[in-house]
Amino acid sequence: MEVQSPKSKVQSPEAAAQNGVRSSDQATQAAPALVTPHPLKWYQRFAASVIYGLIEAVSFTQRYRWEFHPEVLRKDAGPFIFCIWHNRLPFSLITYRAVVRQRQQPHKMAAIVSASKDGGVVARILEHFGTQPVRGSSSRRGPQALLELTTWAERGYDLAITPDGPRGPRYIVQPGALALAQLTGHALAPVSYHLRWKFCLKSWDRFQIPLPFGRAIMKIGEPLRVPREASDEQRELLRQEFEKRLRDLTID
Repeated sequence: MEVQSPKSKVQSPEAAAQNGVRSSDQATQAAPALVTPHPLKWYQRFAASVIYGLIEAVSFTQRYRWEFHPEVLRKDAGPFIFCIWHNRLPFSLITYRAVVRQRQQPHKMAAIVSASKDGGVVARILEHFGTQPVRGSSSRRGPQALLELTTWAERGYDLAITPDGPRGPRYIVQPGALALAQLTGHALAPVSYHLRWKFCLKSWDRFQIPLPFGRAIMKIGEPLRVPREASDEQRELLRQEFEKRLRDLTID
């Protein structure tokens, strides 16, 4: 997720004094328009409920092994930005549920979701899991999504993103993850899992659909912090290090 701030067209106070005060109507027209996500149809809401139910049912049949870094389980260490590959979305919130259970803390998470029509279904699924969806991506609603994410971070929420989404390349961490960590002060926590039984779609990310009665190894690695004063060069080195940590957790 790469987010760029829109360019402002508002004049400075000095320029306004020289040219005359602009009317409120003109100022409103100059401001960038807000982009709203696509509303869901009834059948999309129904599909989201069915998918949520299937995830819960399949997850109930799994035999789990949990491998969590001790830091993410400390009550005084969070909040975190949990980062999981795009192809491992189905059991991502099953993993987070286990984290908050061991922390003995309430479920407080906000997750970024594409502002597209398909993203609306995913957002509804997140709501079923008790997660606050934030709609946006690098191509649509990016600055608004960044603002909303930082607002939830200030409220003490964990955040969740797919660092290689929504279009890839697969298993490549995009710079937006590091920028969000630098802006919020939250550490990046790498998350992955390995499924014994799964079906892989022929999509860009080889999206994994868990199958019932399998074994699942759920992993969260060592978190990485991005200093607020980090330069572009330092942030790139940290991006490479975090990508390595995520790849080390990943078994296909």
